[in-house]
Amino acid sequence: MTLTTTAVLVPLLPFLGAVAGLLLGRRAPGFVRPLAVLPTLAAAVLAVDVAVGQGTGPATDVATELTPTGSIPIDLALHLDGFAVLIAVLVGVVATCVQLYSTGYLRNDPRYASYAALVSLFTSAMLLVVYTGDLMLLLVGWEVMGICSYFLVGHYWETEAARAASLKAFLVTKLGDVPFLFGIFALGADAGTFRITGILGSVASGGLDHPTLIALLLLAGVAGKSAQFPLHTWLPDAMAGPTPVSALIHAATMVAAGIYVVARLLPVFAASAAALVVMAGMAALTMVGSGLAALAQDDIKRVLAYSTVGQLGYMLGALAVGDRGAAVFHLISHGAFKALLFLGAGVIIHAAGTNSLAAMSRMGGLSRRIPDAYWTMTVALLALAAIPPFAGFFSKEAVLGAAEHAATGAAHGIPGAAGWTVLVSGLLTALLTAAYATRLWLRAFRGKGVEAPDHGRQPVVMNAVLWALFVPTVALGLAAPLLPAWFDGRSLAPTLTTSVLGTGIALVGGLVTYAAWRHTTALAARTPIGAVVAAPDAGPEAAEETAIATHAPVYGDNAGAADPADPGRLLLGPLQPHAAVGFHLDAVYSALFVRPVRAAATLVRFLDRAVVDTYVSGAGAAPRWLGAAVRRAQTGNVQTYLGALLAGSLVLAVAAVLVATGTGA
Repeated sequence: MTLTTTAVLVPLLPFLGAVAGLLLGRRAPGFVRPLAVLPTLAAAVLAVDVAVGQGTGPATDVATELTPTGSIPIDLALHLDGFAVLIAVLVGVVATCVQLYSTGYLRNDPRYASYAALVSLFTSAMLLVVYTGDLMLLLVGWEVMGICSYFLVGHYWETEAARAASLKAFLVTKLGDVPFLFGIFALGADAGTFRITGILGSVASGGLDHPTLIALLLLAGVAGKSAQFPLHTWLPDAMAGPTPVSALIHAATMVAAGIYVVARLLPVFAASAAALVVMAGMAALTMVGSGLAALAQDDIKRVLAYSTVGQLGYMLGALAVGDRGAAVFHLISHGAFKALLFLGAGVIIHAAGTNSLAAMSRMGGLSRRIPDAYWTMTVALLALAAIPPFAGFFSKEAVLGAAEHAATGAAHGIPGAAGWTVLVSGLLTALLTAAYATRLWLRAFRGKGVEAPDHGRQPVVMNAVLWALFVPTVALGLAAPLLPAWFDGRSLAPTLTTSVLGTGIALVGGLVTYAAWRHTTALAARTPIGAVVAAPDAGPEAAEETAIATHAPVYGDNAGAADPADPGRLLLGPLQPHAAVGFHLDAVYSALFVRPVRAAATLVRFLDRAVVDTYVSGAGAAPRWLGAAVRRAQTGNVQTYLGALLAGSLVLAVAAVLVATGTGA
């Protein structure tokens, strides 16, 4: 097969697997798992083949007109370069791992068939976004991912949390998609084409008339899809879905799509210094805010969710200083270790037997019971904290090095303010990342919480997937010298200054957190449980439900109590309760948007029922009353009809006489 034919099959195979899975899920349940795994695995293998075939050569760009539009044409376009083919490999590998893992994690789920089909469709949509060379086709994959996330996050639709989270994810991302759509239209109108190569050519020749407006409109969609401030609030709540879905969304699809689009269209953003400064500010707020919020969470999946938000901030920061190679390198590296972390968290939840026991304050004895998750997650957390020699160190240092390069004025066309903003916030986030990664490890594996009942060994496939992802988590940093040839040619090697600063700050964050944990653990050992009970009359089940609904910690058998063994409380101090609820952004949005919209809906409903319906009801009632009156006259009695006819004739005769008399007079 030719390279282009193979590339077309990469997104097509998971799509066909999704269709077949939906059609045969109930009729032939024995085919569900093969249809979930094999097409995705084949797509991953073909993605590797495409990457090898494309190599470091010039980009492959082919297209055929989809339909004549009379103005800007829409093309079935394929664009393959180093960025596209490597991200496609990431998507294929992570999606295959998720599908394999799900066969064990959801082996008894009655809706596994639809779940697996949606995961395949999700994968196909992301691969379409990665490979397409036309923005209108990219928009198709972009929106398909949105609807897939709605269904997958709401997989456990019996629970209120899952229903609310799926709706929130859909609405918040759609809020960003509206300006994103207008940005694509404006970009096509200015450039005269939706083809990515044509747009970049127009930018190079100065053909964009409104670069700042277009960049900001596109950035709004990226903020929604890639969970950047202020549209990041949907991602932590999306943890109500199955854990493998969380791994897929956080590592290879959905949130990665926004970063990829900015990387693909970076010259459009670089054409506006104002847009780069806004992007840098957005990345800084996202990184620091999410780091503080992660340090205050008790649910292990919410810690990882806020961690993803922060790492996406690093990627956006790299793009803000004009280095898309560093951004995509961190995207690939993060995809490996974050998928491992989420799937490891799934093993923890599976061992506990219930999703509600993901609260770290209730974990104990897990390092002995789940050694595979313990060792692989330990290394993944070291990679997250950017400790050498793991992959996260190399990719994060590439971002910090790019920021230093821009801050010193060495990056042509990049505002120094953007460089300093990304550099300072990136170093501060390195401290916070190491702190919450250490806190997660200590509380999950070294904690003294209530030990959950042992639900037996995990399926072999789940542990096997963890070790498969362990390999790139450890070794991907070794690819740093090779990647510039696939990207823009810029070196991705760590610089001395940022390496020393970043690693030193990370070690400080980890050691301070460990010291705080030792102090709080000793304090907890001397503190009677009754002294920290917030709701002594509540039973364990009610306490747990309250904690899940409010994201409050669970300690002992009570919700909302302050866990004295939590080092995050000591480190954050009075900031802890505010960070635990995401700095009240949801409350702000509720006051500014949700309540006014609901009030307006109530008013509209009143006007519809009290005003509009009154006229409609009156218009219907008048003929009804007239019909009732006429119906009473229809008695079926001939004598009555003759009497009425005679009476009517007399009335007409009298009227005629009066008229004639009046006329004669």
